[in-house]
Amino acid sequence: MNFRFAVFPIAATLALLAFAPASLRAQTPPSERELHIYAGLHAAAATGDVAAIEQLVADGEKPNVQDSHSRTPLIVAAFRRQQAAAQALLRLGANPNARDEDGYDVLTIATVNNDIEMVKTALAAGANAGAVVGRDGGSALISAAQLGFVDIARALIEAKADIDHVNERGWTALITAVALGNGDKAHTDIVDALVAARADGDIKDSLGRTAIDYARARGYTDMVHILEKAVGRHT
Repeated sequence: MNFRFAVFPIAATLALLAFAPASLRAQTPPSERELHIYAGLHAAAATGDVAAIEQLVADGEKPNVQDSHSRTPLIVAAFRRQQAAAQALLRLGANPNARDEDGYDVLTIATVNNDIEMVKTALAAGANAGAVVGRDGGSALISAAQLGFVDIARALIEAKADIDHVNERGWTALITAVALGNGDKAHTDIVDALVAARADGDIKDSLGRTAIDYARARGYTDMVHILEKAVGRHT
């Protein structure tokens, strides 16, 4: 047995954990203090008060007003899972692609929250499924792939997300689903969905490994069978 190959899963796992996507570490929801001091549309969005949202906008408050961390009321609604508030804000002119100071949009926030309804609402309102977000140049799809959120990954793929987008650490959604997943059914289903959407299996990450390299090293047999379909077909 090749010694370097044998120890790869442990060494690579430690390296990967050290560089886990910022989309899972740097999202900053409103703090309890901020929620306490919010007024106007931010307060209404946080509590899901649709009537107040409608009245405030009618009275002239701008739907894309930002708090001290560049969160719009829509972003606050997404963090707080306030579906009705988000729908009202979008109907009244909120920007579905606004970013907070960390560079995250509603779509990525909803993805990390595993909030499929908010994801669908954002997409229906024009959220960009292919947006490059966060401080590591990631995407909502990469986040869904890491977390094993199958329905969200499929929704993003259907919405024409960039299947082969590579973040600043060299990871695509396909590599992420294998390398940062745990080989379970959810991550396997995401690999299957990405391969069916013609994800490029030959892309290498910053360690020089492809998705199938990770799958073979970790004994993810089902993933290997799926990934064999994606190797070499873009050459």
